[in-house]
Amino acid sequence: MSSPVAEDVTVPQIFRAFLLIGATSFGGGVVAYLRSSLVEKHRWIDDRTFVECLAIGQTLPGLNATNMSVLVGDRLRGAAGAAAAVIGMCLPGALLMFAAGVAFGIHGNRSVVVAMLHGVAAAATGLVFALTVQIAKKALAGAGDLLFVLGTAAAVSLFHFKVLHVLLVAGALSIWWHRPRAAGTASE
Repeated sequence: MSSPVAEDVTVPQIFRAFLLIGATSFGGGVVAYLRSSLVEKHRWIDDRTFVECLAIGQTLPGLNATNMSVLVGDRLRGAAGAAAAVIGMCLPGALLMFAAGVAFGIHGNRSVVVAMLHGVAAAATGLVFALTVQIAKKALAGAGDLLFVLGTAAAVSLFHFKVLHVLLVAGALSIWWHRPRAAGTASE
């Protein structure tokens, strides 16, 4: 990753920023909050770096938001920045899940608790969609890229192919599509 990094960011600033993200985001929507905070609000990284960190984070085991916290924190302030980012990101959710587990254990499967969980899931889905649109505007280079995205989504969602198989085929086709070519033979 070769983009500029904010030089004057302190470890406490990293902790506070990720604590706020962890405390105010939920579900898959956390990645949208990460982008909003890191790219737009703080300007610690640019969109290209964000997409690179997201791509790396998605290839690693674990949660994308946690992986991105490690990557961005490390990029900003090394191991101390990574630790501050991960603790800040995970602490609110860990405390909330502990409290929810205790409440659910005491009160059982009440319709209000279930309705709240359904509402959170719907909101998270909307945030993921908004993030997808934001990143797609910057990351997709042309109609070919859009066709790869739509084809991959259709293969998994509509035709129920296994994700691993779809990714292997789409990855191979995408590499072939974007291969270096002699001048005047580009596919786009």
